[in-house]
Amino acid sequence: MSARTSIAHTRERDAVNPAVTVAALVERARAAQGICETYDQTRIDELVTAAGWAIVNPEHNSRLAEVAVRDSGLGNVADKIAKNRRKTIGLLEDLRRARSVGVIAEIPELGLTEIARPVGVVGAITPSTNPGATPANNIINALKGRNAIVLAPSPKGQSTCALLLEYVHAELARVGAPRDLVQQLPPPVTREATSELMRQVDLVVATGSQTGVRAAYASGTPAIGVGAGNVVVIVDETADVVAAANRIAASKMFDHATSCSSENSVIAVAAAYPELLKALEAAGGRLLEEREKDQLAAAMFPGGKLAPEFIAQSAAAIAACVGLKRAALPGEGFLIVEEKGVGADYPFSGEKLSPVLALYRVTDFADAATLAERILRYQGAGHSIGLHSAKDQRALDLGLKLPVCRVIVNQAHCFATGGAFDNGLPFSLSMGCGTWGRNSISDNLNYRHFLNITRVVRPLSSSRPEPSDAELFGAYRRKYGV
Repeated sequence: MSARTSIAHTRERDAVNPAVTVAALVERARAAQGICETYDQTRIDELVTAAGWAIVNPEHNSRLAEVAVRDSGLGNVADKIAKNRRKTIGLLEDLRRARSVGVIAEIPELGLTEIARPVGVVGAITPSTNPGATPANNIINALKGRNAIVLAPSPKGQSTCALLLEYVHAELARVGAPRDLVQQLPPPVTREATSELMRQVDLVVATGSQTGVRAAYASGTPAIGVGAGNVVVIVDETADVVAAANRIAASKMFDHATSCSSENSVIAVAAAYPELLKALEAAGGRLLEEREKDQLAAAMFPGGKLAPEFIAQSAAAIAACVGLKRAALPGEGFLIVEEKGVGADYPFSGEKLSPVLALYRVTDFADAATLAERILRYQGAGHSIGLHSAKDQRALDLGLKLPVCRVIVNQAHCFATGGAFDNGLPFSLSMGCGTWGRNSISDNLNYRHFLNITRVVRPLSSSRPEPSDAELFGAYRRKYGV
């Protein structure tokens, strides 16, 4: 073999070698991040605004939504436009006054100064359900911390992500920032390339399938992954039932339920059940007959697993696919199935990622809380629960008892759990589920997760007194005769 042929073969091999491809991306990202690390807060905030405008620009937003629905087959264009805008402007508002460069906190009473430092190069695994909004959210948070980011989109989301990066790169050029601050794996995005990216970056952020999240945690790189959703909502006897039904319906139908925060099961106490069902149907729901429910279950859950072709499709499309021919079935609405059990033998008790809602009837609030816990421990532990009630103490009771990181009170769940202008949660598309969901965080993913914090520790002007043994152990020793 000639030297020229050998060189050609080496180049060809390297071109398809994920380790080599990823190493080149990461090397460029590190060079760009080194420049970004010199920026002051004003310059960083300008960079964040530029990245936000890349998706909020109405022309860009419309095109991104169209490409997302066309290439993923999930959701609908109008709702994706709304989601892209709301999530991005909400995040920008959260970040507008947040310090992320240099000294970010002085705590004189503790002698502490906190300094924000970048994490470096972030690898972000993003889902097909939100192929524009989730990458944009990750990009903005990463840039806020003076980091570079390399995206690994799902195969169905790759084209949307690539278009988003075109818009982002144009804005980076406008403000004179390195384009290599934001990159993505080249198509086709393979599992091997994604795994290699997770090994080579400084931090992995994974949103989407639990297979991907588990792979992120197993990569050997510090990782933030989020858990599966299977949202349960309780409607008790004190609730404004019509308002609750309208909120549930709006949330359930939004973007054909692509969100992991969309309601999957509603538990109604007996006193509220008849009126709630009537209100849900008035809001666009349609209760299936038992034979229709069985027909839908057989098609949606072959072998006990959710069939991908039902994910994020309209109620009308699902009805047509299954052959539900009743004239009363809705066009743009959602399907309701009455359910009694929990677990593998009751597939509607799990996450459905579609405008299909399971409805349970229980005796009272105590029974509702017990059933909700069973459903969550079957699927969705750690994520969140909704409550529609006039008794605020019941929200606290759920927070003290159930394995959830968020209790959403009297709100449309999918709009509220990822942050809203009428609640205090950070705007995010990635919700941590704590150890219940096998996650490293229990809050909404936000810019602080993209920072290292250095602390300067000074001696206190007067030392804290050391406690005596009697103060620490006296009561204990007296009680137990030690």
